[in-house]
Amino acid sequence: MIYHLVHWLTEAGIHLPGAGLMNYLSFRAMAAAIISMLIAFIAGKRIICFLRRKQIGETIRDLGLEGQMEKKGTPTMGGVIIILSVLVSALLICDLTSIYTILLLVTTLWCGAIGFADDYIKVFKHNKEGLSERNKLICQFGLGLFIAVMMCVSTSIHTDSVITTIPFVKAHEFDYRWLSPFRGQMGVYWTWGVYMMVIIFVILACTNGANLTDGMDGLSAGTSAVIGVVIGIMAWMSGDAIDSKYLNIMYLPGSGEVAIYMAAFAGALIGFLWYNTFPAQVFMGDTGSLTIGGVIGVSAILIRKELLLPILCGIFLMESLSVLIQRFYFKYTRKKYGTGRRVFLMAPLHHHFQKMGVPEPRIVSRFWIVGIILGVATLALMKVR
Repeated sequence: MIYHLVHWLTEAGIHLPGAGLMNYLSFRAMAAAIISMLIAFIAGKRIICFLRRKQIGETIRDLGLEGQMEKKGTPTMGGVIIILSVLVSALLICDLTSIYTILLLVTTLWCGAIGFADDYIKVFKHNKEGLSERNKLICQFGLGLFIAVMMCVSTSIHTDSVITTIPFVKAHEFDYRWLSPFRGQMGVYWTWGVYMMVIIFVILACTNGANLTDGMDGLSAGTSAVIGVVIGIMAWMSGDAIDSKYLNIMYLPGSGEVAIYMAAFAGALIGFLWYNTFPAQVFMGDTGSLTIGGVIGVSAILIRKELLLPILCGIFLMESLSVLIQRFYFKYTRKKYGTGRRVFLMAPLHHHFQKMGVPEPRIVSRFWIVGIILGVATLALMKVR
C-alpha cells in the first residue's frame, strides 16, 4: 500500500522526500524484512499472551524423548505470528498488481487456512490427529493445481513457462518438452501435464517436509529462514537483466517482487525465532509449518528454481526420507518376519539423534549449519556448469 501510495502521489505531482527509494528493490526488500521482523517482535508477545489466556496449549504424546513432557501446555498455533507479519509487510511494501505477489499471498492464506483448521481440530475438538492426512493432501493438491494452471496459462508470467533452471549444464536450463514422446498439439498437452504434476509434487513435498521438520524448538523456523534468504537472492538475480546475463541464468522480468516477499518471509521467521528458540515460548503448529512449506515451494516454482530444491531444502528432504524409509522398512519386515524392525531409532531424523542422547539445542544448531551449507552450495551452483 505504501508502494502504491507513493507512486500515486508522484503521478499526482506530489513529491515526498525519499519517495524515490521505493523504486529500488534493495530498499523495499530491507524495509519488508525490518517491518515483518518488528511486527513479529511486537505482536508476538501479545499473541502468545492471548494463546495462554485461552489455554491454547500443545498436547504432547509421551514418546520417551528427553525434556518432551516439559513442553506440555506451551502455546501453539504461533504460526499466526508468521502469517500476520508476512501479510502486513507484503501488503505495505510489495507491488500488489504483480502476479508473483498475488500468487504468494494466495499461497500464504491457503496453507495458513489448512494449518489453522488442523490446529483448531487438535486444540478445540481435542482430536490429537487433527485434520486427516487425506483431507490435508486434497487441500494441498488443490493449491498445487491452482498454481500449476496459473503457471501454464497466465500471460502475466514472463518467459516460456515450461523452461526451468537446472545445475551442471552449460545453458543452466531444462525444457520440459524434452520429456515428451509426442509432437504437435499432443506434445504440448503432454508437456503441460508433466510440468503441472511436477509443480503439484513440489508443493506437496515442501509443505509436508516443513511440517515434519517442525519437531524441535527453532528447527523449522531457523532452517526455513535460511532457505527464504537464498530464494530471495536467486529471485533478485533472476529479476535483474545485468545479473542474470552475467550469471547466464534465466531472466524473469518482475520476479524481484518474489525477492521482496521472501525478505518479509525471512524477517517474520527471524522475529518468530525470538520466541521459538529453546526453550520455546510458543510453537508454530501446522498453521506455521504448512504455510512455510507452501511459500517456499511456490516461490521456487515462480522463479523457475524448483529443481534446485532437493539441494536447498536438503533438511526437509532428509526428514521426509527418514519417515518414508522407516515406514516402508517397518511394514516390509513385519510382513516378512512377523515383527516390524526400524532403520532409525525414531523418525523424523531429528528425533533419531535425540534418542541417541544428543541435546536438542545442539541438534537444532547443527541442522542450521547444514542448512546454511546447503544454501551456499545452491547459490554456488548458479555458476557451476
